[in-house]
Amino acid sequence: MIKTVLLDLDDTIFDFHKAEKIALIKALKQLNISTDEKILERYSQINAEQWKLLEQGKLNRQEVKVCRYKLLFDEIGVDKSPRKATKIYEQNLAVGHYFIDRAEEMLKKLYKKYSLYIASNGAVKIQKGRIESSGIEKYVKDIFISEAIGFNKPNIEFFNYCFSKIPDFKKDETVIIGDSITSDIQGGKNAGIKTVWFNPKGIKNDSDIIPDYEIKGFGEICSLISKI
Repeated sequence: MIKTVLLDLDDTIFDFHKAEKIALIKALKQLNISTDEKILERYSQINAEQWKLLEQGKLNRQEVKVCRYKLLFDEIGVDKSPRKATKIYEQNLAVGHYFIDRAEEMLKKLYKKYSLYIASNGAVKIQKGRIESSGIEKYVKDIFISEAIGFNKPNIEFFNYCFSKIPDFKKDETVIIGDSITSDIQGGKNAGIKTVWFNPKGIKNDSDIIPDYEIKGFGEICSLISKI
């Protein structure tokens, strides 16, 4: 019987792609860099690649933040400071929030039955700003952010820290829900807990990382967890 639910934040509760796009457009505009959909899409691709390298331990967090802009600026041929771009972007990203469809409704239902915890690979300043803006703190027992912990998902050290802070914690009563196969699902498997892959777009899983369960919408989640 599940009692503890770990929830990813970006693209599970919050629509990170929407927030990212808006923050990026504002940042590039402040740097007097013209944008189009091609540039915005390329940034997203580069950003995702850099975060994968972080998960693999090949880059640290600061390198990810700066490298993504350096790579983008080199590609589009602009002479601007990647560090300045990072600072402006993060300031923009920390303001406001955008929920994934039915995510807040899901939180309202789950917190009445389960102990909820946020488990995020994001930056402290950004995630805390968005969490405060959204008002979701009232639904969760605690918030675990990798930058503050010093380890990232899927590393077992991240999860061991989380587990040490959860009262009366038991692995067989815990599940993690998230959109990332390589971060949330692999991390849950590394930690020995049940995993639920949030996959609203029906993306094909070509990896050898197999989630215990898969959902396309939050309407499924309450009945699923009650059966685990």
